[in-house]
Amino acid sequence: MDLSTTYLGLKLRSPLMPSACPLTRDLDEIKRAEDAGAGAIVLPSVFEEQLRRESEELDAMLEKGTESYAESLSYFPQVGEFRLGPDDYLEHIGRAKRAVRIPVIASINGASVGGWTEYAKKIEQAGADALELNIYYIPTDLDLPGTAVEATYLDILKSVKQAVRLPVSVKLSPFFSNMAHMARQLDTAGADGLVLFNRFYQPDIDLENLEVEHSILLSTPQARRLPLRWVAILFGKVKASLAATSGIHTAHDAIKILMAGADVTMLCSVLLRKGMTHIAVIEQEMKRWLEEHEYESVAQMKGSMSQEKCPDPTAFERAQYMRIISTWKPA
Repeated sequence: MDLSTTYLGLKLRSPLMPSACPLTRDLDEIKRAEDAGAGAIVLPSVFEEQLRRESEELDAMLEKGTESYAESLSYFPQVGEFRLGPDDYLEHIGRAKRAVRIPVIASINGASVGGWTEYAKKIEQAGADALELNIYYIPTDLDLPGTAVEATYLDILKSVKQAVRLPVSVKLSPFFSNMAHMARQLDTAGADGLVLFNRFYQPDIDLENLEVEHSILLSTPQARRLPLRWVAILFGKVKASLAATSGIHTAHDAIKILMAGADVTMLCSVLLRKGMTHIAVIEQEMKRWLEEHEYESVAQMKGSMSQEKCPDPTAFERAQYMRIISTWKPA
């Protein structure tokens, strides 16, 4: 059974891989992922704010007494709260590369053009096989038009692509007025891959203490449907590799995503719950299903249920919504 696939120009033994998550901070966990059959791993993100803060702290030291230090930094987590600082992160890339043979993909999380470019060069020099730009951008300015938001994504991508030779993917949100057009713009601007989608962590309200609280809610399999739809729509229409993330918990989830047209399926919540070794369980279940349904490879089934090849292309569009609503009956 041939599970191999190609992502960002990298030949992978399997389409199953951990996404950027706390587990990939740990070298032993990275080794467990490889042993369990992961095709590649994405390291946890280093944050744009970390890079900016490091630079501003240096400026503050050089200009001590000038009151140039940004007051807003007091609201940002202390450097020690991040397990991997910018320098540690570069060392982590090197250690991971020496520890495993599978591709190691670095990740930067940010929302503006700035210190990314120089740091992206350092990531390349540290030995990363590729770079994922995790653009976590929540525009709140009432005067900021959608075209300006799109331009931010494109400017970040272009500035990084000009600085490095590494394959560069963009992890983005689905919140665009025309997701298909945004994907094509990123593809045209040189994105080697699109990771669908960034899962925003939403705030809640603590009714007892009357405070805004933040907690991580792990995904459920239902979350898979959003990336499945857009992978299916984009398959065959963009040159960039397609990665799906969020809601992929089982072999069936992964198979559906691959049939929609993804090159790889990224795992996070299920690994946080069950550990890296669970990759091997998903792989065995995937192989069993492929054999039972007489598939010889992942490549054979990839994109077979995309919009391009689906007998009913409208199944991914408004027409299906109308059918579902009109035919629903109470239990």
